[in-house]
Amino acid sequence: MTDWLIPDWPAPAGVKSCVTTRVGGVSQASFDSFNLGDHVDDRPESVAANRQRLTSSLNVQPAWLRQVHGVVVAQADPLRVVEADASWTMTPGVACAIMTADCLPALFCDRAGSRVAAAHAGWRGLAAGVLEATVDHLAVPASDILVWLGPAIGPQAFEVGPEVREAFISTHPETAQAFVPSLNAGRFMADIYALARLRLAACGVTAVYGGGFCTVNDPRFYSYRRSARTGRFASLVWID
Repeated sequence: MTDWLIPDWPAPAGVKSCVTTRVGGVSQASFDSFNLGDHVDDRPESVAANRQRLTSSLNVQPAWLRQVHGVVVAQADPLRVVEADASWTMTPGVACAIMTADCLPALFCDRAGSRVAAAHAGWRGLAAGVLEATVDHLAVPASDILVWLGPAIGPQAFEVGPEVREAFISTHPETAQAFVPSLNAGRFMADIYALARLRLAACGVTAVYGGGFCTVNDPRFYSYRRSARTGRFASLVWID
């Protein structure tokens, strides 16, 4: 689809990636129109039709996950839906797929183009170590890994309580720089992109691209914070 987002990162030629937007599907309001989430009370037949359009457009088999804000990393399998928040594969034509609507999607590949992965990183998963777990499952040196950070809630929109800040700085004190006091007393504005970069750097991954989006303020994307009854867009990465 011409309006889908193609990540700008120096991935090897055989590694392909894509982020869907809200348009191009059959879902009705408030899921209009290209909702890919089957857990948000959209009509199942609409979701199925949208997923089929995705598969046909990209000519890949997406491996969907049942995401639970955890740190489990599964081997991507288009034939079954497993409970996990990241997946990896070395199989051409199988796409690691993450659904989000404010949480951070992170796409991974190695410099050889032999393996790819995708992770769903809301603040809970990010604090618990989902990015580090994904790096571990790629089983290559951290210096060989490239990461692209996709559309997520931006730092001007992501207000959190002190417990969120503490969840990060208790184990990674350097992440304090990703929080600034909110105008609301006792609360903070969090930069999820900075948090991801700091956590990746701590495990040796420094080739990190993307960021700079805000799903809340960008109408191309679904945003749970903008509207609790909404759909999910997908970020995918695969080996051609």
